[in-house]
Amino acid sequence: MKAEEIVHLIESEFGKDIITSQNLSALQPYIYVAAANISKVLKFLKHDDRTFFDLLSCLTGIDNGPEKGTMEVVYTLYSIPRAHALHVRAMLDRNSPELQTASFIWRTAEWHEREAFDLLGINFLGHPDLRRILLPANWEGYPLRKDYKEQETFHGIKVKY
Repeated sequence: MKAEEIVHLIESEFGKDIITSQNLSALQPYIYVAAANISKVLKFLKHDDRTFFDLLSCLTGIDNGPEKGTMEVVYTLYSIPRAHALHVRAMLDRNSPELQTASFIWRTAEWHEREAFDLLGINFLGHPDLRRILLPANWEGYPLRKDYKEQETFHGIKVKY
């Protein structure tokens, strides 16, 4: 199924304004969905027989920087039996980056969301175990944010060289 057909399915299910922007001619086609609607769109894309995106192959966060004031979450979806892919993106307020968890749709989202939380500070509401996964629990800040200031020391060990 082509990306244009998938967009048409989403719009026919939820209305024309569900997709806030799109680039279907990109090498990796993507759509933006408002953060408030992301869960229902993702659930539809997984469970509808025509799309059946059975694999969340990646979930990543992007910090667009303090000057833009936004962050993004990008879901890379793939349907193994249907052999099609799509990127679904959600724009978040950088001062309060939060989004409903997708872990109830794809179990693998649990790990991906923990990484985005750990490195960017994105809060996934309803996540069953949202805590740091790569850094110690008492680490200060989020290293992939563009305004991150590295600590001088951590537990008495010099961090900066």
